[in-house]
Amino acid sequence: MPKPFPRLSRRQALQTAAATIVALGLLLWWLLPLGEEPPAGTITFSTGTKAGVYQKYGDLLRKEIRKDMPDLKVKLETSAGSQENVRLVATGQSDFAIAAADAVETYQQNGDPGADQLRGVARLYDDYVQLVVPSDSDIRTVADLKGKRVSIGVPNSGVRLIADRVLNAAGIDPDKDIRPRAAGIDTGPKLLGHGLDAFFWSGGLPTDGLKQLAERSAFRFVPIEPSLVAKLHAEGEPTRYYRATNMPASAYPSVQNNRTVPTMAVSNLLITRKDMDPELTEWLTRTVIKSRDGIGHDVHSAQLVDVRTAIYTDPVPLHDGARRYYRSVKP
Repeated sequence: MPKPFPRLSRRQALQTAAATIVALGLLLWWLLPLGEEPPAGTITFSTGTKAGVYQKYGDLLRKEIRKDMPDLKVKLETSAGSQENVRLVATGQSDFAIAAADAVETYQQNGDPGADQLRGVARLYDDYVQLVVPSDSDIRTVADLKGKRVSIGVPNSGVRLIADRVLNAAGIDPDKDIRPRAAGIDTGPKLLGHGLDAFFWSGGLPTDGLKQLAERSAFRFVPIEPSLVAKLHAEGEPTRYYRATNMPASAYPSVQNNRTVPTMAVSNLLITRKDMDPELTEWLTRTVIKSRDGIGHDVHSAQLVDVRTAIYTDPVPLHDGARRYYRSVKP
């Protein structure tokens, strides 16, 4: 005959019931939205150029925000990229934006308007520098760009900032030693071999503009050697945000032929201002983290967004609302 369950005392029963209620409460807290009512209103979110990863990520994030905060209208604005995005947020013309860490620190070091008001929401994913040439080009190194027609990105973009620094590290004056062109990822691929000998791009992997180029024409990547990255580091901040790495062979399989490419990467941040509503920022932070897998299905680089690394928004401190969210989910 089975042993009967031991009878609980009134005190034990009350303790067990209380523990169950707490556990259920924590479960419901995680499953349900953060507050009683989702934030409402309108925010402006600056992304980047068409066919770039910033723009695609922003569009997908807006859809996720709509699910969590149906009464919050998100106005997406295209821009030149990181440098412009930092300025737009710092001066209050945009509420949120994506920007590379080197562009954020450059803005701060220049003492530009509103620099001290910048705050971080999350570290997102890394941009990889991609120097593209036709497959039959005689350009093998960055130094070989001398005298060539090279797109160094549009003004006020993160690409322009990085391209100028890489060229200088290779002993090339961007204003005198090349024939510079201003083209973004939306126009540069179409001009390659038709007015352009090479173009710089800095973005998440893979970038749609280059995936589409790979489908219709042959090209290859010029390596950014670790020795160049070391020269950049020797210049001090903000080049400390560049790290030598390899573009994985899986980024553009039909182009790379199972080979990695030496290059450098820089982290991207989701930024806002100090005066942004803490509750709204907390909700937005939660959406960014929990939508990682959904967005990552279409933007591969977004799969790298992680709550354990998202808090590292150097060179800007975390916004109070974002900090509140990260503390609430700390293991």
